[in-house]
Formats: sequence, C-alpha cells, structure tokens
Amino acid sequence: MAAGTEFRFAPLDWTPDKARATAAQEGFTPGDDHWEVVRGLQEFYARHHDVAINLRELQDALEEKFHHKGGMKYLYTLFPGGPVAQGCRLAGLRPPAGATDRGFGSVT
Repeated sequence: MAAGTEFRFAPLDWTPDKARATAAQEGFTPGDDHWEVVRGLQEFYARHHDVAINLRELQDALEEKFHHKGGMKYLYTLFPGGPVAQGCRLAGLRPPAGATDRGFGSVT
C-alpha cells in the first residue's frame, strides 16, 4: 500500500505503517473498510485545510459518504472508539473540537 497513490490526501508525516501501529495500540487490525474511512477523512481535511474543521459538518459528511453502508451506525462498528476521534487518529489528523471528552472518552 503506497501512501502516495492510495492516500493522496494524507498528511506529509503520515504512513499506513503508522496507522497500523495506532490501530494495534487500540486493539484492532485495519481492513479495507477502515482504509476507506481513513481516505475519506484525509480528503475531507484536505478540502477544508483553510478553515477550522467543524465536528457536525464532518459527521454529516461521513454520514453521507457511508450512507449506502449504514452511515454512522456502520462507522461505529468499524471504530467503536468513535468514527471521528478514532478514525482521525488512524488518519494522522487532529480530531475537531468536541470529538473527545476527557471525562467520557470519545463521543463521536
């Protein structure tokens, strides 16, 4: 899996190996569906690089992109730690404000 071809919107310091290491620390091995979400998150961030990422807009974009598979409900099956928070960690991105609550853990 070449970061340059399959992950064209990836942050410069991100690699699939780093994502695999993060996933291993969180107790799972990423599969094709996880990589599809990672690519979607990286693309969203790349297209919104000049503005602060809005949590609600990101959730709506993920819901729309993965609606055919079940939307956010489906994404929670892939990322039980929260599709936004956990997905962003795998994608090498900073989760938007409100995606994690130190008192409760991941909320999205």
